[in-house]
Amino acid sequence: MADATPGSGAPSSNRNVMILLSYLWLLALVPLLTEKDDKEVQWHAKHGIVLMVAELILWVIINAIIVILGPIGCLVGLLSPLVVLGQIALHIVAIMKGINGQRLIIPGISQYADKF
Repeated sequence: MADATPGSGAPSSNRNVMILLSYLWLLALVPLLTEKDDKEVQWHAKHGIVLMVAELILWVIINAIIVILGPIGCLVGLLSPLVVLGQIALHIVAIMKGINGQRLIIPGISQYADKF
């Protein structure tokens, strides 16, 4: 995970609030639809949506493993709270970097934010 240089665009007067909303799952649609002129907020909103989709895929995979492994899958289920804590930490870091004018680049995931 590395920082990237933020893009240009007319800064929004409520940029920090919009960046915060960008990493709160479906609330990322608010800045995506309302802050069309602020390219930085747009990037964070798209990144938040891509991150949400990646997290949903992760949870489908984890639940499939739990079901397939049966009783042994319960051990995998015990690790679920750690995964949740990791996701929360990732969102907090992304929000803090965004508010400080930086971007959190997650290899394998962040490049999709630029594609739509």
